[in-house]
Amino acid sequence: MLTLDKVYQAAYVLKEVARKTDLIYSQKLSGKSEIYLKTENLQVTGSFKLRGAYYKISQLNDEQKKAGIIACSAGNHAQGVALAATKMGAKSVICMPDGAPISKVEATKALGAEVVLVPGAYDDAYAYACKLKAETGATMIHPFDDDEVIAGQGTIGLEILEQLPDVEAVIVPIGGGGLIAGVAYAIKQLRPDVKVYGVQAERAPSMAQSRKAGEAITLDKVSTFADGIAVKHPGDITFAMNMQYVDDVVTVTEDEIATAILALIEKQKLIAEGAGAVSVAAAMFGKLPIEGKKTVCLVSGGNIDVNILSRVITRGLVTTGRTTNLQIALEDKPGQLLGVSTIISKCGGNVVSVHHERSDANMAVASCILHIGMETRDFEHIEEIKTELRKAGFQIIE
Repeated sequence: MLTLDKVYQAAYVLKEVARKTDLIYSQKLSGKSEIYLKTENLQVTGSFKLRGAYYKISQLNDEQKKAGIIACSAGNHAQGVALAATKMGAKSVICMPDGAPISKVEATKALGAEVVLVPGAYDDAYAYACKLKAETGATMIHPFDDDEVIAGQGTIGLEILEQLPDVEAVIVPIGGGGLIAGVAYAIKQLRPDVKVYGVQAERAPSMAQSRKAGEAITLDKVSTFADGIAVKHPGDITFAMNMQYVDDVVTVTEDEIATAILALIEKQKLIAEGAGAVSVAAAMFGKLPIEGKKTVCLVSGGNIDVNILSRVITRGLVTTGRTTNLQIALEDKPGQLLGVSTIISKCGGNVVSVHHERSDANMAVASCILHIGMETRDFEHIEEIKTELRKAGFQIIE
């Protein structure tokens, strides 16, 4: 059973290894509410997962540690378990989905763990980890459905209340539900008036749909670049705690997550992974009733693969109208490209790519299509450029 004493004990144990992460006021992200960022992306190993894993392993006896440690993870829990096991002299084997970011796989190995890549999603890795546990007798460290793991994550709730005593709402990412279970439990025990909201990726809404169904359900599939919260089935313990202590759970789209990551980079100089940015996405896109409230967005992790980050930035730019592509039908004669680029320049747009196409069989012989890539300010700016091009007689192909 989880108790507040256990959360306080976890906070004491974690003093030697976990960072008390900063709570940063975000004036640039604040719209109609007062937004603060709890920066667990700056935690040791780059995510909150160290807290639960370390506390859980610290509570094992010598015989359990000697038998070895097994865990399954999309990457962040893996690093927490690897670091904790290595510090306590135990061997660790981590099962990870084969689609886990390379950076997370390599970081886990660097912390002393043996990594086994399993085809499929998190739930497939978990099934294989259970098989290994049965074969070897090692101790399984569940990433979320465990009272002591939840207690470790709950220490974040204690820190938030200490750092912002008059907090009114806390927004927390949800995968399997361990983080929000711990945070919500700690906060509701001490400040039941504070609202605690959960956020999931729209394409991995296991907890959101389970709440609607009134029971923990299993999704057929999950498909989101927020790999840290790509969980088909929430924990049984975490689902029950979610129903008891969490006020609401909402979802955000892939584009909204990408936009939040971009906003954190540009406005706060912070790197968040997809799972870590969903709380900010929910606040930015008005998914929750937080207007006028002092609201903490928990940025749960920053371990994003650099290759994915590049694509996410591009997606975020497109979503916010910061970049666009136009197709323009032209007469194939001198001066056309100059005319188009002059108009774009006068409107303040920046041309970054040009492709001239004559080979389309459906076009008139004396015509061509111009593909223009541009950097722009926003969607209003894009429409301004389109309007000026049309006024000059150019035909834009929608």
